[in-house]
Amino acid sequence: MEIPALAWQGLVILAVFGITLLIATYSTYAERVVAAFLQDRVGPDRAGPYGLLQPLADAVKLFTKEEFFPAGSSRGLFIFGPCLAMTTALMASAVIPFGNTILLGDGTAIRLQAIEVNIGMLYVFGVVSLGVYGLMIGGWASNNKFSLLGAVRAAAQAVSYELAMGMALIALLMVTGTLSLREIALQQYNGLWNIVYQPLGFIIFIVCAFAETNRTPFDLPECETELVGGYHTEYSSMKMGLYLFAEYINVFVASAVMSTLYFGGFSFPGEHLLYNTLTSSQGELFAHNAVTILGTVVLFAKIFFFIFFFMWVRWTLPRFRYDQLMRLGWTMLFPIAILNILLTGAFILLFGNKEAKLDTTKQPAPTEIRAVARK
Repeated sequence: MEIPALAWQGLVILAVFGITLLIATYSTYAERVVAAFLQDRVGPDRAGPYGLLQPLADAVKLFTKEEFFPAGSSRGLFIFGPCLAMTTALMASAVIPFGNTILLGDGTAIRLQAIEVNIGMLYVFGVVSLGVYGLMIGGWASNNKFSLLGAVRAAAQAVSYELAMGMALIALLMVTGTLSLREIALQQYNGLWNIVYQPLGFIIFIVCAFAETNRTPFDLPECETELVGGYHTEYSSMKMGLYLFAEYINVFVASAVMSTLYFGGFSFPGEHLLYNTLTSSQGELFAHNAVTILGTVVLFAKIFFFIFFFMWVRWTLPRFRYDQLMRLGWTMLFPIAILNILLTGAFILLFGNKEAKLDTTKQPAPTEIRAVARK
């Protein structure tokens, strides 16, 4: 029985959400392993071989802990806050292209992407911005002044660094001419990655990504020396687990977006040569699918590197003061991002914009998919 293309796309959507949850789950394990390695101590080694069942043990602990609501709290919003943070974190991964297309024998092309929209980066920004409401609602509904201060810090921090991140994205948009993550990835096939054209924009983007995900040295919303646990001080059981889990999902999404925007996405050096070699020996269909699968593996290798980098920085750099955090965002990153836009515009005027456009109104043939590259 032939499976319709819509059903295949539904399976891809489920797979994307499943992989996102799995990677975020084991990011909590990797965090402990990396911390133990950097601090020269023994990491998790009791729950299963090499501690691999530690995330499962954490889940059992969170589900079985006592569930309580603070006196005077808004019970509905108290529950809604962590749910919103978790939902928006998962939604952001929907537009990330984890690979090119898989071709079936009947000619059906399955994109390894949950949904494809031509404003993919705006979608990511919009969804990530909604996640701030989850933190703000949780802090306010807790009826705790430390939680409220942590929520206000999180909102102010997110707004401040989203400006610089958006400016960095504008410069990249000037180079690529599109907001579609899939098209940006395809444009880097068999050519220079965008990190070559936008090194300053990438530095701005990754610093802002640390601030957006509340990772050290920008984890001021949950600074225990001043705010106890921050916006989730009053949370227990799985509601606190949702907040913590959403942070790791955001780290995964930020790593995937940076890999796609600046480091070629699912493209890799020698891809064109490998495709031609496999085509001559195994046929075009096999070559296309083999290169697509290898490209997906390469993309996840890039993502895992950035996740490791997030953890490496956490156990290397000390936390900023809050005034230093805001000063960095408003008086340094924001002006530098505007300067980057001006430099990018000057470069385009002098040397021209060399990106090729992809016609996404039709499903391209395998050779057309591979032909989107800078001339």
